[in-house]
Amino acid sequence: MSGNTASSEVNKTAHEFDKTNLDSLLSRRFFFAPAFEIYGGVAGLYDYGPTGSALQANILDAWRKHYIIEEDMLELDTTIMTLSDVLKTSGHVDKFADWMVKDKVNGEIFRADHLVEAVLEARLKGDKEARGKKVEEKEETDEKKKKKKKNVKSEAVKLDDKVVEEFEYILAQIDNYTGPQLGELIKKWDIRSPANNELSEPVEFNLMFQSDIGPTGQIKGYLRPETAQGHFVNFARLLEFNNGKVPFASAQIGKSFRNEIAPRQGLLRVREFTMAEIEHYVDPLDKRHARFNEVRDVVLALLPKDVQQEGRTELTRMTVGDAVEKGIVDNETLGYFLGRTQLFLTKIGIDAARLRCRQHMANEMAHYAADCWDFEIQSSYGWIECVGCADRSAYDLTVHAAKTKQPLRVQQRLDQPRTVEKLDVQYDAKAFGIKFKKDAATIKSTLAESDKERLQCIKDEMDKDGKSLVKCADGKEYELTPDLVKINPITVTEHMREFTPNVIEPSFGIGRILYSLLEHSYWAREQDKARGVLSFPPLVAPIKVLIVAISNDPALTAVIHDISIKLRKLGIASRVDDSSASIGKKYARNDELGTPFGITVDFATAKNGTLTLRERDTTKQLIGSTEDVLKTVDQLVKGTIDWEGASKVLQEYSGVQDVE
Repeated sequence: MSGNTASSEVNKTAHEFDKTNLDSLLSRRFFFAPAFEIYGGVAGLYDYGPTGSALQANILDAWRKHYIIEEDMLELDTTIMTLSDVLKTSGHVDKFADWMVKDKVNGEIFRADHLVEAVLEARLKGDKEARGKKVEEKEETDEKKKKKKKNVKSEAVKLDDKVVEEFEYILAQIDNYTGPQLGELIKKWDIRSPANNELSEPVEFNLMFQSDIGPTGQIKGYLRPETAQGHFVNFARLLEFNNGKVPFASAQIGKSFRNEIAPRQGLLRVREFTMAEIEHYVDPLDKRHARFNEVRDVVLALLPKDVQQEGRTELTRMTVGDAVEKGIVDNETLGYFLGRTQLFLTKIGIDAARLRCRQHMANEMAHYAADCWDFEIQSSYGWIECVGCADRSAYDLTVHAAKTKQPLRVQQRLDQPRTVEKLDVQYDAKAFGIKFKKDAATIKSTLAESDKERLQCIKDEMDKDGKSLVKCADGKEYELTPDLVKINPITVTEHMREFTPNVIEPSFGIGRILYSLLEHSYWAREQDKARGVLSFPPLVAPIKVLIVAISNDPALTAVIHDISIKLRKLGIASRVDDSSASIGKKYARNDELGTPFGITVDFATAKNGTLTLRERDTTKQLIGSTEDVLKTVDQLVKGTIDWEGASKVLQEYSGVQDVE
């Protein structure tokens, strides 16, 4: 339950969302600020202030309880500094890159897909403005038109219907384009820099920060771009800790680093950020989930890849159960985490109406992924990926096992021995090693992980064509020939089954979720646009309770001190405002901080032992004994009752008390 039920009675849409006012509030109340601001700052680096730090900590606490505690996950804390060999093996050194373009005149750098997207969206917006304008009677001279075009940077220009249709098609699958394809779009539509200069051809830029380890610099390393590899290199220990059984999950919260090309969207695109990642290990032959029925009826707003590839963006609302049964979502475990993620995001305050699940298309799919869905949250910046849920197949464990020669596999004893027909792979060791050198181990590992059907296909191709192209776990293709590899059927009796688990990975960008929550929570009082409010759920609010006194009388000050101690012993973050400002001003200042409840101490408190309790959104107040009010606050903060429930325990406050 939420302590914010009463907020549904409030008109939060009296004023249009004003990002300028929100930005001012966030800066003024120090939720976050540019790092090293007094030195001019560095793009993509931010510091969190007291309220921002507490908000992030509360989101992470809710995440730990929702996943690690409720799901009985194995928690890790692995090193940020990562060996180059680890990230080379995982594919990040070769593949973790974005496409960038450069302004040919001033040298300014842009991420190619983001620039194309911004320009086309601006043109579509201009088209809508042009179509919506009334035709004026007076005519402008050609000279006036030229002057207007020169002086106005952005103007309403009507586009051809076919151009509009093509722009919408491009934007629907903007994440699906390769670098060369983005270059073609830039040329075709004459896309220029904001300074109206020509752009260079797109080039790849690796997003990892490189750093030498040790005084000699001989050990090469990187700041990790994700926490996932720390899970995989510890898999053998995790498996042993779990008594050799799957499924199980490991989880980790920690910092990651990406050297973003052009970080220009506040907390949404930064170079240092907090991630929360889960690696759920499953039997590749059984991707069911024991708790799937708990999320079967959760409704998702889905944007499947085939819809995007047709240039459309309409959403399909469907239950998790239906999405899995119809094959839209690949398997139960992936579907389970989509449902659980939907529940988590809405629980911490994300607006479900501005939340969607978008499936990755072919070109944007990670080279290792079997299926991937992004939870995207809509804000003033558009739809932004905040959580990725991917089926990473057996890629990571396979490549690390091949590189290190360590057995990252599960052994499962069979209840009864079984006789099975298998395809046996034999190698000409010398010739195979000479031809493939360092890649030989990767190829052998890939073939060892291949099922019977895939091996049969390779065998048939070699028998027919004398060769077969095999795509391996490193994303590369290798040509196999019968003189190097022989695949023959054999019959074996198995007492033990051995396999490499597949991995389902939900990955959360905490900063992006936090910023989206700030936008979704912000509104202004109907009577005053300048009175901003952040309607955080009590679960994540930085400060749960404001404590104020009607005056600075010493007797009331002592009561406030006592109440503050009692709340903190209950684990409730409270704040005392003993300034000379009016009660109304004190509450308004804390509404900006998202504080859901307020306790007022007055002269009746000293005489009758009563307190008044205020709810942030409605500003309604209840009254009761000190004991009852504190007990009610504890329940509200824990979510065991909502404001309606509190109203049944405490009396409505009329504003008049007997203090005689």
